[in-house]
Amino acid sequence: MDNLSVWITIAVYVVALVIIGIVTGKKSKSVADFTVGGRKAGAWLSALSYGTAYFSAVMFVGYAGKTGLSFGLWGILAGLGNAVFGSLLAWLVLARKTRDVSARLKIQTMPQFFETRYGSKGMRTFSAAVIFIFLIPYSASVYSGLASIAKILLGIDDAVFLIIIAVLAMLIILFGGYLVQARADFVQGIVMMIGVTLLIVCVVRSRQVGGIEGLIEYAKTDAGLPALNGSQWVALMATVLMTSFGTWGLPQMISKYFGIKDDNQAKRGIVISTFFAFLVAGGGYFIGSLCHRFYTVGKDMPEIADEIVPQMLKDSALPSILLGVIIVLLLSASVSTLCSVTLSAASALSIDLVANKAKKKLDDNKKGLLTKLFCVLFIILSYVVANTKTPILDMMSYSWGIISGSFLAPYLLALYYKKLNKISAWAGILTGFFIALVPATCKVLNLCGNNSETVLKLMGQGPLYACIAMISSICVCIIFSLLTKKTTDEKVTDFFYNGTVEEEA
Repeated sequence: MDNLSVWITIAVYVVALVIIGIVTGKKSKSVADFTVGGRKAGAWLSALSYGTAYFSAVMFVGYAGKTGLSFGLWGILAGLGNAVFGSLLAWLVLARKTRDVSARLKIQTMPQFFETRYGSKGMRTFSAAVIFIFLIPYSASVYSGLASIAKILLGIDDAVFLIIIAVLAMLIILFGGYLVQARADFVQGIVMMIGVTLLIVCVVRSRQVGGIEGLIEYAKTDAGLPALNGSQWVALMATVLMTSFGTWGLPQMISKYFGIKDDNQAKRGIVISTFFAFLVAGGGYFIGSLCHRFYTVGKDMPEIADEIVPQMLKDSALPSILLGVIIVLLLSASVSTLCSVTLSAASALSIDLVANKAKKKLDDNKKGLLTKLFCVLFIILSYVVANTKTPILDMMSYSWGIISGSFLAPYLLALYYKKLNKISAWAGILTGFFIALVPATCKVLNLCGNNSETVLKLMGQGPLYACIAMISSICVCIIFSLLTKKTTDEKVTDFFYNGTVEEEA
């Protein structure tokens, strides 16, 4: 009976998404509708779509468990950083300017943004290829998070469960792209906020935690609030910075700014997205930070970090209905992220690589069909990579590190720094790319049988190398811009037009 209640809750969620897909999908008529929703998204749709793309089972299962295991309650700093730097500051600095530029110059993708700003077709091609290839590990990390949920909370074969999730994500995308995804994300965002609130209350009141008094007692222990050494602080700060500022260079996050209806909606989105991040990210990392209250390292603590949070939820003896809601919370977070990542990767490949290189111009129908085909291909490849059993944190850090390490600097500086030219942007991109590539390369070497001490050490330092890549890329862009001639291209002048566009015609 308990399992039946859980499955009924999941079924209601799936049916709701299908209905949203069918109803909303009829309104998607063009490539612009499919990729940026016709730029008609209001504050709530944009902000919740941003938040649900940001947080998935990767955060709830992978990062929350790993940071809780390594840092105890200090792990909450990652959630606070995500809210302050990854949401509040990101929207303040990026949202309004990106929305204005993309609407005025009819930009639909991040690679197209680079070509428009720097006048480089090669940059558009390179960024499209990097985005498609290196978003796959991130998408795979979402599948891995869901695999832990299936195995521990549902007790079913994870391969079957992941196929179901892949099909669901595929249907949402194929129904109508951004329009369907944004409305589905709105529903999923509401589910996530309610689910996290209930989860916090139930876990704190659980027998293992013992309420507020138990929390205070836990904070006084070395396991709850440990004295971190220098290397531990570096590792924690690297995680905070990568998971916060890493979003600044990710195409699936930036595309949310493209779809905002007008400047007023962008201003309101700042408040909504920040509140969502404080609740969801703060709550998620808080749950993970309590793992030492549930288990003892070396005794009954799960050996695999990715299984800690699912096991905590199972051992909390949650009511079956609430457990169903929590599973739907994790599904909502993950499916929305999968859709955002898939749409960004597929549109980059179809619009910026294939269609842009085609000798004969492709019409909207062909571009739309091509994008949908690449969506299917991307989801299949992500499923395959997920089965390499790479830790969630590693896969995400490889992906975010390489993409944000390459593109954060030329994207951020493009909005504010007129002196930044094509040469400077290329220098920053390549610097960040090759620095962030180090841990991922070591992982490939390890999969090929290289188990040397250096390889094993470097492949686990994705967050640190991601931070180094982002900072180095910004520095290189600025240095090269000072050493090279300023661009006087008319397109750059248009790019920095000071007016605002309220709505795309």
